[in-house]
Amino acid sequence: MYIRSIKLNRVILILLLLITSVPAYSYNFAPDEKVTINIYEKINPSIVSIDAQVSDGFSAGTGCIVREDGVILTGSHVIDGAQSIEVKTSDGKTYMAKVMAQMGKNKDLALLKINSKEKFPVIEFGDSDEVKVGQKVLAIGNPFGFAGTLTQGIVSRIDYKKGRIQTDASINPGCSGGPLLNASGEVIGISQSIYNPDNNISNIGIGFAIPVNEAKKFLAAANINEKTINSKKRFANKE
Repeated sequence: MYIRSIKLNRVILILLLLITSVPAYSYNFAPDEKVTINIYEKINPSIVSIDAQVSDGFSAGTGCIVREDGVILTGSHVIDGAQSIEVKTSDGKTYMAKVMAQMGKNKDLALLKINSKEKFPVIEFGDSDEVKVGQKVLAIGNPFGFAGTLTQGIVSRIDYKKGRIQTDASINPGCSGGPLLNASGEVIGISQSIYNPDNNISNIGIGFAIPVNEAKKFLAAANINEKTINSKKRFANKE
C-alpha cells in the first residue's frame, strides 16, 4: 500500500507540473470589439424571431421587445394577413403572439403581444433625429432563419423625404422588424427592406430602416407608455 501510494503521489505531482507549465490563454479583445460584444450580449435577449403563418406559407421576421409584459415591435409586412404568429426568444423558448396594432405599408410598423405572464428584457430607444451619416451601426436579425445574427456597418445615407435610414450593415430576408443600433446600444431604427434592382433576395450593401422616432409616435398612438419601455438602469448596472 505504501509503495503504491508513493507512485500515485508521483503521478499526481507530474500532472500538476504539466498543467502549471501550460500557459493560460485569454482573449484580449480590442476596445471596439469589447463595445460590440457588450452591446450584443445586452441587446440580444430583447430580440425575438417571428414566424407568421400566412395564406401562402410562412413569413419570417424579427422583433424588439419594448415592454416587460411581452409587447413586441416589428414590421407590419412581417405579420400582414397572419393566421397565427409564433415568437421565439433568444433562449429558445417559443410563444404564441397576437397583433395589438398595425400601421400601413408606408410606415410599416406593428405591435404584437406574447401570450405569457413572464417578464421579458426590453430594448432602449435612442433618438433618430441625432443620427449622422458615417456613424457606426449594428443590426441584429433573423436572416434566413439564423436567429440572433449580428452585423455592423455605418449609416450610409439619410433619406429625409422618404423618412428612411440607409445602411450598409447586412440586412437580409428575416431581418425585417429588427433593431438598427448605435454605438451605445440604443435602437435608432427598425430594419425594413433592402435594395435589390436585379431581384436578388440577398443584401448587396443597401438596406433601409425606419427611424425609431417614428416608432415612438406609433407606440404613443397605441397607448404604450414609453416610461415602461426604456431600461437605462438595466444597461447601466450591468458591467
